Parts: sequence; structure tokens; C-alpha cells
Amino acid sequence: MLKNTSLQYGNHTCISYSKRLLVPRGSFVLGSMKALTRGQHHVLELPSLQTISQVENRPKYYGREFHGIISREQADELLGGVEGAYILRESQRQPGCYTLALRFGNQTLNYRLFHDGKHFVGEKRFESIHDLVTDGLITLYIETKAAEYISKMTTNPIYEHIGYATLLREKVSRRLSRSKNESRKTNVMNEEHTPVEKISSLVRRAALTHNDNHFNYEKTHNFKVHTFRGPHWCEYCANFMWGLIAQGVRCSDCGLNVHKQCSKHVPNDCQPDLKRIKKVYCCDLTTLVKAHNTQRPMVVDICIREIEARGLKSEGLYRVSGFTEHIEDVKMAFDRDGEKADISANIYPDINIITGALKLYFRDLPIPVITYDTYSKFIEAAKISNADERLEAVHEVLMLLPPAHYETLRYLMIHLKKVTMNEKDNFMNAENLGIVFGPTLMRPPEDSTLTTLHDMRYQKLIVQILIENEDVLF
Repeated sequence: MLKNTSLQYGNHTCISYSKRLLVPRGSFVLGSMKALTRGQHHVLELPSLQTISQVENRPKYYGREFHGIISREQADELLGGVEGAYILRESQRQPGCYTLALRFGNQTLNYRLFHDGKHFVGEKRFESIHDLVTDGLITLYIETKAAEYISKMTTNPIYEHIGYATLLREKVSRRLSRSKNESRKTNVMNEEHTPVEKISSLVRRAALTHNDNHFNYEKTHNFKVHTFRGPHWCEYCANFMWGLIAQGVRCSDCGLNVHKQCSKHVPNDCQPDLKRIKKVYCCDLTTLVKAHNTQRPMVVDICIREIEARGLKSEGLYRVSGFTEHIEDVKMAFDRDGEKADISANIYPDINIITGALKLYFRDLPIPVITYDTYSKFIEAAKISNADERLEAVHEVLMLLPPAHYETLRYLMIHLKKVTMNEKDNFMNAENLGIVFGPTLMRPPEDSTLTTLHDMRYQKLIVQILIENEDVLF
């Protein structure tokens, strides 16, 4: 038996010398090789032509699997028909472009290979070529051997019909009916006061469906590619997720875990979990109200109550700015304490700090109250010269707003109407408030200074119309 001159590369065998070597059947083999079958091993005959020492200009992020500029035919010959074997090569036609040549299903598959700090051929990114190939082989095997089964995975989902959702529905419903302070706790106590931990997103959703106090605002799931540690199953089709990394997607708001292909079929019924909502400001409006099970963001309700209690007659209300540092303090108080935040006159005697905090909340929304999808329609409505037709057009666009956005805008306009009713004291009419709140409540989808400047008068007009006609429009 010839001496083994192979080098180990992770769990694979990396070949670099012109010798004969026995490798266990089923191994993934790197390097140039020709294979014969003998007993329970692959006998690899290694030619001296393509040894690693002869490869020049090898990229620093590739190892001994790189074989330089060779053709597809040469790569196919070097792989020798061994299943799972692979090499990297540089394109003859496009120098500087690299290809992964991989043997699978009795054929050589060629993939354009990229590197941006991590290796990838598609969406998934890997620390090493070893991991990329391992994940690729797993995926190819699953998709080849179970293609028909995979295609039927989403036809009979368990999404709304899982047993433990029914068993825990009453317990979770009781949890949600408690005060909001208690709802922040992560454990649910059963009748014997035994904690039931880690209530899944499906259980929470099943309970909320039967909770009369729940505000049924539709919300899409915020799915992001996720790598699961250990075996994990899809909460839509109940099948296991496969792959080495990025096996599926997880909703960052409610924690729902599903296959990427299943995520396309999940309904827009995301129920955000409070423990996943890290802050109040800069949080999506619908996400926040669903997480707290309220009609409107708590910031809006609390600030408006405080302003109406002691500030409606304040001169220049909403136009005069408060101290930036104090406004940031209010923001941090809401992010830290939520509805327990103290913004009373004892802490912040200047009402302009509270109005500033409310305006900052609206400015920090990732999606404005008047959403990007409806922005252009509102601008077009504002350009209509006939007052009655313009009012009708504005009303039609209002109906396109998401429910949580509509309710928040309605509540704010009722409040601003009260502000204008005290114009003799605060000198703030609908037009003045339109100037203040126009760019705060609506922003163009594209980040263009020119567009913003051009649309400012229409933004002002829209808010002015909403205030003056709030009893008609809402």
C-alpha cells in the first residue's frame, strides 16, 4: 500500500501529490484526481500535471482546492466521476472569475463563485468553501430525492390546526387579558401556578384570534433569513428545515419560523411579541400597536392627553421647539419605561418638550403615518383645483391607509382641530399646523431633497385639509 500523502481539509480529504490513495466511499474529495472503485473504497489515481505547487496567482481566500485556469472539460476529467468531489477553477474566457465544479448525480455541476468576505453562489454566505459545498450537497440531495414531497409541503399546512395551540389557548388568552404591565412577563401560570414557558408564536396567534380585546390590524411578517442551531421544524408545514446554515426564515417581530418557500403562503397575521420589541421610537407603527394590543401608539395617546390637559393655550404650540436634550430624555423614557414614562409638568414643565417628543416620534417612524404607498396619491389629490373634488380625492386615498395608520391619523387630526379652536391664545391655525406637520406626517418614497422641497406646499395643504375637515373625512 502506498503511503498516504493527503492533507486534511475539515472533514474532506485534500489531495496534492501524484500518488495512489484509498479514501472511504462517500468521502468528499478535493483536488485533481481520477477514480477507480475497489471494495469499499475509491482508489484515486493522482496525475502529476495538476499538483497544487504548480498553481500560480491563487487568490488568498482559496486553498488547495483551487486549480488555476482550466476548462470545464479539464475540470470534469480531474474530478474523475467521484460523487461529492469538487474543485475550484478560474475561467478561461473571463480571467478573475471563478467557478465551483462539483460532482453530483453522475454529472459535473458548475457554479459561478463569488467572494465578498464570505463565499457564495446564491443567497447564502459561508465562511469556507468546505461549508458551502457541504450545504450545497445537502440541498441538492434533498431537492433531488424529495422533489415531489417538497412541492406538496404547503398544500396541507398545520398552521392554524396544531394541537398544542388548542390546549394552551385559554391560558394565553388569560395572559393577554391581564394588565399591560403583567403582559411583559415571559411566563404564563396555569391553574396550579406552574410556569408554562416559551409560548410559541403559533400558540399566541391562536389565542389572540379568540381574544375579544385584540385589535385585528393586519400586519405582514417581517421574515429574515435565519440559521437554526440543531434540528428545527417549520411552523407552517411541520416539516424539518434542511441545510447547514440559513435553513429558513424567522419573523423578527413574532418569532415565527418557516421554510423560505412556506413564508410566501403565511397570511398577514403577525402578532408581535413584546419581548422582541426593543424600543418605542423608530418602531413600525402597526408592529407597536399590535405588540401592546392598543388602537394607537402609546406615545401618541399619552403626549396628546398631556398637551390637552395643560398646553392648548400655549403660544406657538407645535411651532415653538423645546430643548433638544429634554426631548431626547422623553424619547428615552418611552423606550425604557413604555406607558409608565412620566412626562408630567413636575418633570417637564415646558409643554414644548412634549410637543417636540410627539413630533419626533412621527419623524422617526420607518414608515410615515401617511405611508409611502399613498404619498403620491395624496400629492395628486392636493393638486386638484376644485375644492369638492379635492376633498373627495383625499377621502378616497385615506381609505387606502393601513388601519393602524388611519386610526392614528384620525386621532391626531381631532387633537389638532382642538388646537385650532384655541387660535386666539396659541396663534396656531390649520395652515400653520399644516406647515409644521406636513413633512412630519408624510415623506416621499425616494430620498430626494428636490422632491421634498417641491412637494412641501402640497404636504402642508393635505394636513390643512385633514384638520379643517376631520369631522367629514374621518
